[in-house]
Amino acid sequence: MPAARRDWNWFNMATVWMGMVHNVVAYEAAAGLMAIGFSALQCLYIIGTAYLALCVAMWFNARSGTRYGIPFCVIIRSSFGPRGAMLPIGLRAICAIFWFSVQAYAASQALNAILSTLWPGWADLDQHIAGQSIQMWLAMAMMWALHGVIGAHGVHRIRNFELYAGPLVLIVAGVASGWAIYVCHGVGPLFDQPSQLHGTTLWLKFGAAVTSIIGIWASYAVNIPDLSRFVRSQRDQVIGQAIGLPLTAILFTPMSILITSATVVQFGYPIWNPVDILIKINNPALTLAGGATIIIAALSVNVAGNIMPAAYDLLSIFPRQFDFNRGSKMVLFLGIGAVPWLWFDHPENIYMVLNIIASTLAPITGIMLADYYFIRHQKLQLNLLYVFSGPYYGQNGWRMSAVAAMLITLFFLYGAQVFHMSAVISSMSWFVGVALSGLIYALLNDKTEMPDTGQEGGEAG
Repeated sequence: MPAARRDWNWFNMATVWMGMVHNVVAYEAAAGLMAIGFSALQCLYIIGTAYLALCVAMWFNARSGTRYGIPFCVIIRSSFGPRGAMLPIGLRAICAIFWFSVQAYAASQALNAILSTLWPGWADLDQHIAGQSIQMWLAMAMMWALHGVIGAHGVHRIRNFELYAGPLVLIVAGVASGWAIYVCHGVGPLFDQPSQLHGTTLWLKFGAAVTSIIGIWASYAVNIPDLSRFVRSQRDQVIGQAIGLPLTAILFTPMSILITSATVVQFGYPIWNPVDILIKINNPALTLAGGATIIIAALSVNVAGNIMPAAYDLLSIFPRQFDFNRGSKMVLFLGIGAVPWLWFDHPENIYMVLNIIASTLAPITGIMLADYYFIRHQKLQLNLLYVFSGPYYGQNGWRMSAVAAMLITLFFLYGAQVFHMSAVISSMSWFVGVALSGLIYALLNDKTEMPDTGQEGGEAG
């Protein structure tokens, strides 16, 4: 990306994050913390810890994109090699497809609630096929098609769409928070619900919850250069991310905790799914407004944040088989394979999946950070990243030090979870994965260094 075309300032970076933070999965992940036993105050501590860790990781991983103007799929060649890079790119594509499916399914639940409100006969389509009702299959088909139609209009219209979606979600969440305060006659009762977790269990669950919240954005910790390459300076990317990610999340996620706390007071048990809250309140106007907001939020995040990156990843891995349009359609098709209707029904299931995602992507983040800061010393030869020769090439296009560091770390993390080797490692898998993979990679490359051919804010291909 030439320096003259890098025209994003801190405000542009912040607004992009604001548009992505407001989504139903982030809401449900925060709200679900209360459903597994945390108090409202503990939930706020978890959210703050997770987003602080994420922001630090993204600040450092974004610097290469801002300095050289190159995306993740190019930067990753420095550590993995041009052919080895297909491994982390493929993992990121899988995670993006998975998140598309989850977001689209949550929006399908909202659409199903709207159609049940508008058309009473819709509820009669309750016969089950392959694990869910006919009405949900139809709602999913319509939502998948809507994603395809909006995605076909290109990234610029999607960005304009997000400018309206973000504020709308905040407004509706603010109104819902007002309802929570009203039904509880103040904020006092919202924080009076005690924690159901104590001692060692509390701290293990706390670490696992932090890792799970990180799992929502773990793919962005990896591919943040895709955004930061458009930013004109390091100062702008740091300030923009600080405002757009942690500050917006700290504003949005407490709303979900307040609303969930209110459902405990109002209904006697925590309701973490916003669609279930709308159904429980049983007000047609609220169901229509709230359901439409959930759908808009899912669309604004999904098309730009999941479908498009996954399509480009498929194009990068299979350049002869896919163009962008074919890649987008393949993402829609593969998204069904995540089968969210079989597990997206309880917070514990969601956190388990989030922990797996965080564990899977942590080694890539650790290797990228170690490579850029400790091995390359923030110096890259841009022209050599685009050729199948030279110091980034490795052995037949594979830099085995990165592959080994990733595989060893993944085996260690998965083994700790499957064989219950250490509850501490399992609960802190993202942090352990970043540190361990970075350490192994650095030890295997302690003599490597490249001369600098780029300049801060300079031109890149």
